[in-house]
Amino acid sequence: MFELAAKLIAFFYGLVHNYALAISLVAVVIMLLITPLTLKSTKGMLEMQRLQPEMRRLQSEFKGDRTKLNEAMMKLYQEHKVNPLSSCLPIAAQMPVFIVMFQALNGLVNKDSSGKFAPKFLDKNSELYTALRGEKEMLSFGLDLAVRPIEAVQESFGKGLIYIGLVAVLAGLYFVQQKMVASRTVSPTMSAGQAKLMQYLPVAFAVFQIFLTTQLVVYYMVQALVRIIQQYYITKRFYGHEHSIGQQAQAASAQARDMAKNDKDDSKKKSPDKKPTSPKNEPFISKRVTAPKNKPTPSARPAQRPQAPGKKRD
Repeated sequence: MFELAAKLIAFFYGLVHNYALAISLVAVVIMLLITPLTLKSTKGMLEMQRLQPEMRRLQSEFKGDRTKLNEAMMKLYQEHKVNPLSSCLPIAAQMPVFIVMFQALNGLVNKDSSGKFAPKFLDKNSELYTALRGEKEMLSFGLDLAVRPIEAVQESFGKGLIYIGLVAVLAGLYFVQQKMVASRTVSPTMSAGQAKLMQYLPVAFAVFQIFLTTQLVVYYMVQALVRIIQQYYITKRFYGHEHSIGQQAQAASAQARDMAKNDKDDSKKKSPDKKPTSPKNEPFISKRVTAPKNKPTPSARPAQRPQAPGKKRD
């Protein structure tokens, strides 16, 4: 699979004879191949969101009975012809592509013991292999795509700012893309803090690109641009009108969130009250059960004083 990805890069390099353009074209092709999976994942997620009020009702009805709850959930999915895995399987399928392209791009700038390029996974008869073999730089538009941004800053601060600028652009693209997703998504179980965290996680991922080669930064930048176009298309297709599946999913998510809030308030009302506390002005009563030292016990009778003789004792 690494060789297939490297062959694709070499094919586009043979057309344009430019490293950055070849990597960008590969990124576009990969994103076009993944687009059907992305659309299917989005549709599956929206279908699940539409069922959230019914799922919340079933959770309240079968609370404490996991078996009956699972049976009711499966019946609900069958009635609405919804697959709960349809929203996550396409995303999982993208992970191998990510790993393959990461290894294939790093293989282009693999170095031997002398510090020169010895590309991996490439056909030795390809133009790309011939162009890289024995070189120390991967120059494109005046930038060395084989250098890491952090290394470029250490070598020359002024020139390194250009590489850091590419990472900053990548972070900005990730932020825009995630904000487009967050503006449409309403989760009944996600707090505002969690939503912000999910929005800034991709930005944190972009910052770590300073430790990777610049060719990967270029690859991820082009992918982020294509994803922004994808999100714009998804917004128009699934949220374009009032009765669209996206609008219905948002309304259902808001309803499920209100139901969860009401259930939480009801559980607080049904919780047992606290034990009543004694008033502040009430005198303190000791609960001591043992008799104090040098004092008679409560059951002991006090000694009688002797009376004068001749007087009545009754």
